[in-house]
Amino acid sequence: MEHIPLWAQIGAVIVLLFCSGFFSISETAMMALNRHRLKHLVNKGVFGAKTTQSLLVRTDQLLGVVLIGNNLLNTIIPVLTTSIALRTFGSNNLVLSVATGIVAFLIIVFAEITPKIVGASFPEKIALPASFVIAPLMRALKPVIWFVNLFSNAILLTLRINTKGGREHRLSTEELRTIVLESGSFMPTKHRSILLNLFDLENITVDDVMIPRRRMEALDLDAPFEEILHQLETCYHNKLIVYQGDIDRVVGVLHVRKTLAALHKQELERETLRELLAAPYFVPSGTPVFKQLQYFQETRQRMGLVVNEYGELQGLITPEDILEELIGEFTTTIPRTVGSRRGWNEQGECIVAGSMPLRELNRWLQLSLPTDGPRTLNGLILERLEEIPEGDVCVQIGDVQLEVLQSDDQTVRTVKVFRPKTQARTVQS
Repeated sequence: MEHIPLWAQIGAVIVLLFCSGFFSISETAMMALNRHRLKHLVNKGVFGAKTTQSLLVRTDQLLGVVLIGNNLLNTIIPVLTTSIALRTFGSNNLVLSVATGIVAFLIIVFAEITPKIVGASFPEKIALPASFVIAPLMRALKPVIWFVNLFSNAILLTLRINTKGGREHRLSTEELRTIVLESGSFMPTKHRSILLNLFDLENITVDDVMIPRRRMEALDLDAPFEEILHQLETCYHNKLIVYQGDIDRVVGVLHVRKTLAALHKQELERETLRELLAAPYFVPSGTPVFKQLQYFQETRQRMGLVVNEYGELQGLITPEDILEELIGEFTTTIPRTVGSRRGWNEQGECIVAGSMPLRELNRWLQLSLPTDGPRTLNGLILERLEEIPEGDVCVQIGDVQLEVLQSDDQTVRTVKVFRPKTQARTVQS
């Protein structure tokens, strides 16, 4: 190499360092590229996305051409650098040692670390254009790549390592949840909340979202007929659960509007009322909410009665109750005897019924009371106190302070909820 000018050798080292850095930056960018994002870019027809996707399908060949090119260049660079050192400073052990150290430093900084950092930081911007250089090189070096991979595949086969099974990347529910949580300002808050609630539908049952039996509006067929007529004229819902004597003995569902229309046309009698009843639709306790939503869709039902293994009525569920778990409350509910929909007062307090479901209370007041145990506020307080309070009692659950205002021998009737300090600071800011 003595006949090659010194400036040409130095220029060749710089070019080779640049080429080696190109292989490093391309490899890192393509490996760091999000596969799902890449599929989206391919569907949008982004320039270079399809070529990049075709390269990543053949990962063994892609890594083969990149590593062959990178290592070949990293082998030539020390040879050229040593030649320059010997030509400039003569044959000397110290010169060779210094030249070796300089070459190692140049390769590490300019051909390895710096390109890899840039490639990992901007994978999409680098991988797509680089694919147009890597693709023809892969075709040109196909015989060499095949020969090298022949040995690599033999070693993997000997070690019984299956690389085909790891090529398909599937996101779990928790990984999707993390993606949604980290979407930040890229997704509206309401949309993000709906997606997160959708993931939760797999983990909750109808017992978590149903209207408890104590809050159900039902009609007793054995009651005096005057009371039945009065309840029909003043009832809050369009459909009523009708039972006979005991609420566990449900005989049907009554369409109030049709009943009132029949009342205006002719004199309504108890037997006529029984003829207007529709067959009740029962739902086993513990049914997953998402599966129940599918059942509602398949059976064209608008109301289900939740019963336990003994056939006892536990509550009532409608498609609207499930949808409220996704998008928040949007339908009217049974009026509450205590508490109102005004939420927190000026003192940061709110009075609610002890029978209120915890999931509904959390959604309404933006609280984080635990929902993996009792389903109502009354149940949560009794579990924490391990007894029914006889007078005014305060209890702290997480960051929420609760004060029992009214209770009887069986349940906690009324509770005052104090706004958490962290929530108060957020509202003020």
